[in-house]
Amino acid sequence: MVLDVTIGMAVLALMGALATIAGCLEDLETDVGSQSNANSQVQLAPQMGFLHRIFNKAISGEPVSYGFAGVTSGVVTVVLLNAKLYPLTAIVIGALIAAIIYGVFATTAHAGRMASQSRFKQPLYMDMLRYTTPSIIGHNFIANFCIVAIAYLQFTYLGFPFPIPFLALIWGITVGCIGSAVGDVHYGGERQYQNREFGVGLNTALSGRIVRKGESGLRNSIDNVWFCAKFGGPATGIGFGLTVFLTLWPIIIFGYVWNTIIMGFIIVAVMVILNRLLEVRLKNTYGAYKEEKIAKEARA
Repeated sequence: MVLDVTIGMAVLALMGALATIAGCLEDLETDVGSQSNANSQVQLAPQMGFLHRIFNKAISGEPVSYGFAGVTSGVVTVVLLNAKLYPLTAIVIGALIAAIIYGVFATTAHAGRMASQSRFKQPLYMDMLRYTTPSIIGHNFIANFCIVAIAYLQFTYLGFPFPIPFLALIWGITVGCIGSAVGDVHYGGERQYQNREFGVGLNTALSGRIVRKGESGLRNSIDNVWFCAKFGGPATGIGFGLTVFLTLWPIIIFGYVWNTIIMGFIIVAVMVILNRLLEVRLKNTYGAYKEEKIAKEARA
């Protein structure tokens, strides 16, 4: 029993490491492709007279697109496993095929969006497609590999009753949700509107007036990744890694019993309390949010 728990925790540690990498790469991929909260502002910019060189795909919401990528990778991997390929080879090929399909969708989505903006004189830069699309495919490939590897370990070594494609679908949706919740703030809120004080909100009249000058010439999608890799990507990776680890370790310790469910509720309660304490401390240290200050001044 002790040996089983030890092996299970070792496998879970590997899954947590893979999840951390997957979360980081998922966020950075959506940043390089502008598939995040800032996407609407990039799409609106030409209509406001602000032409740009930022990739603008937004195939769908991040949870849906990464759920699709995950299940595609998982299905191909299972087919190759049934063909007696080595698991690592099967996972790599499955992730690669899904990444290529993802790249096709990204290219057509960006080209279609830019074509729709031609009436506002927004060019379709072919060099952007040439050097940005491989970056999108590369980031997505690594994320897909990690997601399917997690599903494979979960199915093979932890004995979960669900098939690999279904597990990959769930983890793909999960990493997309975390990327939207954690990583986007450090792209849309900070990168696209660096000429505004953080926390002031965005007046409707300022919609689409994104910052387009980068550290070296015109800003592009690669600049966004350089910025987001400092905090947004790693924060998303840590969020997904913790989600995988804290979700599965009670099952490894207690099994499928009520103790596991109770432990899950306890973990959620502790995280909520810690989040509230952190928020209160930050408010006391740095003051209220900018919106609250503006509201108080308006009432006064």
